[in-house]
Amino acid sequence: MSGAESERCRVHEHSLHRRLFLRGLCGGAAVSAASFSGLFVNPVLAAAAKQAQKHCILLWLCGAPSQFETWDPKPGRPSGGPFGSIATSLPGVHFSSLMPQCAGIADRLNVVRSMKTAQTEHLQAITLLQQGNPDRAGFTRPTLGSAISQAVGQLDSRLPNFIFIDPVPGGNEFESFKAGNWAGWLGAEHAPVRIGGEYTPLDRQLSEAVPQHDREARESLRRFLTGRYERARDSRIARSQNAAFERLLGMTASAELFDLERLPAEDRRRYGPGSFAQHTLLARSLVEHGAPFVMVANGMNWDNHVFQHEIHQMLVPELDNVLFQLITDLEQRGLLESTLVIAMGEFGRTPWINAARGRDHYPDAWSLMMTGCGLRRGVVTGSTDADGVSVADRPYSEQNLFATIFRALGLDPYAEYDLPGMPTFHRVENEASVIQELLV
Repeated sequence: MSGAESERCRVHEHSLHRRLFLRGLCGGAAVSAASFSGLFVNPVLAAAAKQAQKHCILLWLCGAPSQFETWDPKPGRPSGGPFGSIATSLPGVHFSSLMPQCAGIADRLNVVRSMKTAQTEHLQAITLLQQGNPDRAGFTRPTLGSAISQAVGQLDSRLPNFIFIDPVPGGNEFESFKAGNWAGWLGAEHAPVRIGGEYTPLDRQLSEAVPQHDREARESLRRFLTGRYERARDSRIARSQNAAFERLLGMTASAELFDLERLPAEDRRRYGPGSFAQHTLLARSLVEHGAPFVMVANGMNWDNHVFQHEIHQMLVPELDNVLFQLITDLEQRGLLESTLVIAMGEFGRTPWINAARGRDHYPDAWSLMMTGCGLRRGVVTGSTDADGVSVADRPYSEQNLFATIFRALGLDPYAEYDLPGMPTFHRVENEASVIQELLV
C-alpha cells in the first residue's frame, strides 16, 4: 500500500468516527445542513462536521455516450473512429484525444471499461441503472438517489436529500418517470425535488395580500392538523406527504442556493456556458451546502444515431472540462474524500457505424467513470476486446456497480429494507460482489 493510500481512512473507520463525532457534539440529535451555519460557532468544528457527511453527485449523460470517444478508445481499429487516443497521467492508459483535461488527472479518476448490462432501450435501461437491480413484477424499487436519501440524509435539513437538476425535462426519458417511480416503497419524503423546466419553480416573492403573521398562523395550523392526522391513523402515506411538504418549504427558504447568478462569475466561466456545465457547478455548490445526493441530467444529446463523430466532437470536450473543473474544485475544497462523483449513461454505443453515420445502443460492453469518497484513485479496471465488441476481462453488471457505490459511501450493500408484509428486498440483491479493485 502506498503512503497516500495508508493515510486515507477506511470506509468503516470513517463511518464510525463520523457517528461518534456527531453523537458527541449533538447528543444523538440529527444534524442538518442548517447546522453548519448555525449550530457550530467554532469554524473548525463546523468544517469537520460538514466533511463528515457523505455526498454523491451523479452526472447522468442522457442518451448514453460512446465509450470509443471517451474512456475506451480503439485507435486504428474499424470501431475506433477518427479521433485517436491520448496518453494519460497513468502509464500505459489512453483516453480519447477529445479528453485532454481528464487525461491529465487520470491518476485521480477511476474508469470501469467492462460494464455489461441487459437492456437495449433507453427507458428500460435507465430504470435498470437507476435502480441497480432487475425489475420484480408488482414492486417498484427505489432509485439510487432515494436509497441514499434514506440512508444518509436528514429529514430535518432545509435542503432536500435528493435533488434532481434536469434542465431539459421534456427532452429525455425521465419525462416518463412518475413520482412513485423514484422513491418506490421508501415514500414521498425520499423522492427527488426536481429543478428545471416547469418542475418546482422557486418563487421567493411571497404574496403581499397575506400578512406574514397570518401566513405563520396558517402554517402552524396546517402542521398541527396534518400531524394529528398522521399520528391518529399511523399513516405512512400522510407521514411521507407531510415530510415532502416540509422539504419544499425549507427549499423555498433556501431558494438562493439554487440561483446560478449568485455563484462566482469566474466559476461560471471556468465550467463553460452550457446548461449541463452550469448545472454541474450548481451541484457542486449544493453539495458544499450539505446536499447528500444531487443528480444532473441533460437532454438526449448523447443519443447519436446520426452524425456520431460530429456531435461527439462537440459534446465530449464539454464533458472533459466539466469533470476536470468539478473534481479539481472538490479536491481543493476538501470535499472529494466525502463526495462520490459518477459520470455515466444507460449503456454504450455500438462498435460499428450505421448507415446514418451514427452509433446505436450497446449494453454489451461500455464504460463509466467514478471517483471520490471511499474509492482508490487512478484505477482502470476491466477491458474489452480489440474492437470493443465484448468484454474481455472482469464483466460488471448494474448490481456490481451499486454494491460498489453503497460500499464507497460506507453503507451495507446487502442491507434488508424494512418492509412489513412485503417480500424481502435488499439494497443489492443476490449479494452481488463489489468492484473490489476500486475500493480503499
